[in-house]
Order: sequence, then C-alpha cells, then structure tokens
Amino acid sequence: MVEHIKRDSYRLVEEFSNKQDENPFGKIIPALMKKGLENANLSMFSEEKKKELLNAAGEEYLKRTQVLDAIKIFKMTDNKLRLVEIGDEHYKMGLFSYAIEAYKLAEAHDKLLKTGEKCLEEGHLAEAIAAFKIISNQEKLNKVGDYCLEKGKIEFAIEVFSALENKTKLLNLGDKCFAEKQLQHAVKAFELAGETERLNKVGEEFMKIGLLANALRAFEAADNKMMVQFIKENFGDRDLAARVYV
Repeated sequence: MVEHIKRDSYRLVEEFSNKQDENPFGKIIPALMKKGLENANLSMFSEEKKKELLNAAGEEYLKRTQVLDAIKIFKMTDNKLRLVEIGDEHYKMGLFSYAIEAYKLAEAHDKLLKTGEKCLEEGHLAEAIAAFKIISNQEKLNKVGDYCLEKGKIEFAIEVFSALENKTKLLNLGDKCFAEKQLQHAVKAFELAGETERLNKVGEEFMKIGLLANALRAFEAADNKMMVQFIKENFGDRDLAARVYV
C-alpha cells in the first residue's frame, strides 16, 4: 500500500490541483488521508507546494473535528498564524485543552498566559496547570498550587509542586495526607519528593490495613527490596489482585 501511495500521489495531486476549485486539493486530500497521509511521498514537490498540500490537509482535519491532527499538520508546516487562529477559536468556545495545544506549538506565550489565567478563574485546574507549565511561570503555578490546597484538590496541588520541584511543599503535603489517612496521595507526594523513609512508613500503614497491592507500590517506590520480596513471596498474585490499589 505504501508503494502504491508513493507512486500515485504526485499524479493525483497534479490532476486535482489544476482544477479551479476553491480548494485545489479538495478531492485528493480525503483520498490521501484515507490511505494514510503519513505514508505519502511528497519529496517530488517544492517546499511551497508541499506546504500548500499539507495545509489543505490540516483544514480537512478541522472539518472532521480532528483538531489535534490538524494542529500537528500546521506545526509541520510552521503555520503559526493558523495555529493561533485555531487556539483563539477554541478559547472562545471554552475548549481550553485544544487552545493550549495550539498555542504551545505556535509558541504564543502571551496567549498561554491569558488562557491559564482564564482557566484558573473558571476552575479548570488541569488546563491552568498545563498552560503555566509550558511557559514555566512559577508565580502563576504557585498561585494555582495554593488555590488547589484551599479547595482540597490534592492531586492537582501535588502536580503543581512537582512541576515547581518544591520538595518542601511536597513533603508537607504528604505528611498532611498521611495524618489524614489519605495514603494514596501521601505515596504520590513522597515519591515525587524522593522521600524513601516516609514511603516506607506509608507502606507499613497499608500493610496494617491489609492493602497489600498498595503496600507493594509504596515499597517499590522506596526501593525497599526486602519488603517487596517479602510481599511477593508470601502473598501471591491472586492475593494481591484481590486487594485493588485505591
């Protein structure tokens, strides 16, 4: 199939690009996409012609609401103007994840900052974190982290403090989660902080309440080979499988 595409792509493109349609590639692009655009050999075209063809494919992906595929195409053609336009369109619709991806590939840092602030304002924490991480805005990330703590969004807070490489806040948060028996969050915080002693304490706590799979996870994160071996040798896969990691 690949050789067939390579052999025919030039002929097909030339045939349809000579027509006076609004989109000269309107008929050929769907055929190439169906067979696999990534397999098409476009090396015989000039850079200008190749970009024209790929941009047309990007527009076709948008028509099919395959936004991420379209964004990738426009990145290939270095079409930053179109990427920003896509970002703006999806920002207006509140589809912030698509907007952030488009702005990221367009290197539109001012747009990412604006989007991150909008997401934080509306409570879209994952998207706010993503936007601020891309532009490495520590001030904004700290603001998101504090907001997450205030609202009890522990997972997001852990992600923020990990992105900031703030070991102190990770440890404090892990200790708080451990004290409040939110052991799963404690494991994550301590693992990201690289705190083996505390991970072992969480593993022991899981052992006490019979959650062996959870205990194994904590001991593995702590690189506690002795306890990992103990659990695996004394409690088979069936026993571990019966205790779902929560």
